[in-house]
Amino acid sequence: MKLRNILSLVALLLLVMACSTNPFTGKQTMALVPNSQLFPTAFQQYDQVLSESKVITGTAQSEMITRVGQRISVAAERWLNANGYEGYLKDYKWEYTLIDDNTVNAWCMPGGKIVFYTGILPIAQSETGVAAIMGHEVAHALANHGQQRMSADYIQQGVALAGNVAIQNDNDRAAFNQYYGIGSQVGVMLPFSRSHESQADEVGLILMAMAGYNPTEAAELWKRMEANSGGNAPPELLSTHPSNASRIQAITEMVPMAEAEAKKFGVTSFRPITKF
Repeated sequence: MKLRNILSLVALLLLVMACSTNPFTGKQTMALVPNSQLFPTAFQQYDQVLSESKVITGTAQSEMITRVGQRISVAAERWLNANGYEGYLKDYKWEYTLIDDNTVNAWCMPGGKIVFYTGILPIAQSETGVAAIMGHEVAHALANHGQQRMSADYIQQGVALAGNVAIQNDNDRAAFNQYYGIGSQVGVMLPFSRSHESQADEVGLILMAMAGYNPTEAAELWKRMEANSGGNAPPELLSTHPSNASRIQAITEMVPMAEAEAKKFGVTSFRPITKF
């Protein structure tokens, strides 16, 4: 079968594949793996991480992680309900965990399982900083970014397979794999990932503001993130994330929007920013 025919078949499959709706854009997004399959797998992975980690409970910091997480999840449900997405979170099983680990990271799995590592707390510096991180990570889950990334990976691999099946000449196949690999990664997958990060910044800013945390702290958080990286971040073109500079600028410009959105829900003032 000719390459053009195979790629046409792949394109047709993409048109009829399962989709889900991104509640923050209203657009259809790729959903080759439904949440009915994705959530149980995510929950199992979360349980495995906890079984292999030193989980911190009963401390002021662990209770703070839970408190911030609950406020962010309540804000998310209020926003979704108000915008026509009642029941969107019905299969979520929220859980907030602090792990004793120097890794500078936090994440939220599809379905609402959240982990903070103690290594990120010095950069957060305050409960408001934790809320900025929490809002961003929760936004990834709410917008189905994990589901979309998995779907995009399957499509990338499917097109590569189709090309290798269609191209009979070994030299041509090697050239295809080289150019397709670089082109699809730099031209499609990395920009796709950066768009998710930017959207999570925007949605996370709204959620933290609705939860009563000052959204101006988000830009300050990323300034500290930039300082912590020591200038070792890759060029934006080759990164899964926007550059720190562009991210800080975009977040700063979005603060009035987040404040206005929070005001719609009766939030007109924010908790003071007090360092740990």
